[in-house]
Amino acid sequence: MSALDTAGVIDARVLQRQQELQQSFASAQPFRHVVIDQFFTADFCARLVQQFPRFDERRAVNENGEVGGKATQEKVTGLGAAYRQLDELVQSASFLNLIETVTGIDDLRYDPYYFGGGTHENRHGQDLDPHVDFNYHPFTRQHRRLNLIVYLNEQWDDAWGGALQFHRDPYLSPEQDEIITVSPLMNRCVIFETNEYSWHGFERINLPPEQQSLSRKSFALYYYTDSRPPRETAEEHSTVYVERHLPSTYRPGLTLDAAHVQELKTLLARRDQHLKRLYRNIHHLYGEVNRLKDQLPQDTDPQAMPAASSGSAAGVADERMIRKLQARIHELEHSTSWRITAPLRRIRLWLRARAG
Repeated sequence: MSALDTAGVIDARVLQRQQELQQSFASAQPFRHVVIDQFFTADFCARLVQQFPRFDERRAVNENGEVGGKATQEKVTGLGAAYRQLDELVQSASFLNLIETVTGIDDLRYDPYYFGGGTHENRHGQDLDPHVDFNYHPFTRQHRRLNLIVYLNEQWDDAWGGALQFHRDPYLSPEQDEIITVSPLMNRCVIFETNEYSWHGFERINLPPEQQSLSRKSFALYYYTDSRPPRETAEEHSTVYVERHLPSTYRPGLTLDAAHVQELKTLLARRDQHLKRLYRNIHHLYGEVNRLKDQLPQDTDPQAMPAASSGSAAGVADERMIRKLQARIHELEHSTSWRITAPLRRIRLWLRARAG
């Protein structure tokens, strides 16, 4: 990496530790990751904090269409000179070479859209359920390979929640799951691989009354590649969340007070919102499958298509179109969203049968 690229931006000690960081990334559990403290120079990091955007409710609308406690800003180049310099850095060949060296993933592609990335600010009461990220860029169709996050919190206490958590399997109870916790400390960079088991999230932020003017701030960027090893390639899916387990305080003999009841109501409401989103996805998938099926010729048996013959050009084109439509139907019916909602579809059918 050239001095021109790194002067006043990347801490020189990071460049000196590339071999060590590479080994740390490769051996990390429950999936490959590395934590790098003092990633930027102190002066540059201070400039990023100074130019961090104010919380904007227009950028805090959640998946349910409500204003939540998380605001994001993807258009980072408009935030100030420090963020323009950062944008130039993270797409430079020398910086990409550094990340490729540390992670062992070649031919990384910078995302000019910062889709899902940019600045993130999470306020008191906000959390993030364990999840695996979407695996294809929605515009470029490239494979998502790495998440890079730099935390910008001048003070933080893990007792406040908000620490990044890596899970081996969040479907397991916390006692059985393997959870690695990373505090969101100032100028700490976390790089981790994005795959089908890179489960991560953070517990609800619960700031003391005298600290509720604070928030959890970070800069996030995702890297992509044009291809991916077949053994690591999965059907396209959106972000997949796992709702959290009941807190350990809920045990036999517990007497529920008003706070417990409210906590249960909140957890149930979140699950209801999740189910509504899944049902909307199901409705969309059914509609798309049916539209594709309607495009098939009425006299065509979709289960027994003949091989393309040496007939007319129009006939060959029709057969290609039919095969393409069948492939799309197969893709939809075997997508992750379709599979994970299968139990819900069965329950819905059972309820309909019971109703009459």
